[in-house]
Amino acid sequence: MSLVDQLKDQMKQAMRAKEKVRLGTIRMALAAIKQIEVDTRETLTDDQAIAVLTKMVKQRRDSIAQYSAAGRDELAAIEADEIKVLEDFLPQPLSEEEIAQLVDASITEMGASSMADMGKVMGALKPKVLGRADMAAIGAMIRAKLK
Repeated sequence: MSLVDQLKDQMKQAMRAKEKVRLGTIRMALAAIKQIEVDTRETLTDDQAIAVLTKMVKQRRDSIAQYSAAGRDELAAIEADEIKVLEDFLPQPLSEEEIAQLVDASITEMGASSMADMGKVMGALKPKVLGRADMAAIGAMIRAKLK
């Protein structure tokens, strides 16, 4: 079953269970996916849909930081609830050890030796960790290893 089909199925279940937050978040995700499909005139693959959901989670994390800084904890809590719903549809996150192993393997595979090679390493890693790890944290790890 594709990710979009899973989202639609879960949307129906959320409607039946009258889970407003879950229903609203799933509808928002489906709308974002549909918007991209309309703009590009092609059906998204599961990897592309995961990228959309990952972007939505990142946006919500940024919003939480801004709301918390402004003292708007009730809005930050809403965003956190939406993140929990979105993460249900993302692949299991990688552990720190797994990320470190992937980074080391990509550095040796690309023959990277300096910061000039960071783009190559990031490009090789991105499809492997899509939706499973924060690219900013991976970038920091690569920087530390390529100094």
